[in-house]
Amino acid sequence: MDNLRFKGKWNELKGLAKQEWADLTEDDLLYEEGKEEELYGRIQQKTGKARDEIRDWFNRQVDKL
Repeated sequence: MDNLRFKGKWNELKGLAKQEWADLTEDDLLYEEGKEEELYGRIQQKTGKARDEIRDWFNRQVDKL
């Protein structure tokens, strides 16, 4: 994923992620540039989904926006 596109759409993506995975909190979705893998790890721990599945979900959402 293009980090610039990801960063630019983060607020929208965060809202979509909360809708997709209701257990996520603001702290779980804390985005820091260059630490995307940590973000995926936090989501993975809460949802039980694989990192690749989470990354693919975000990529699809960015493409839709």
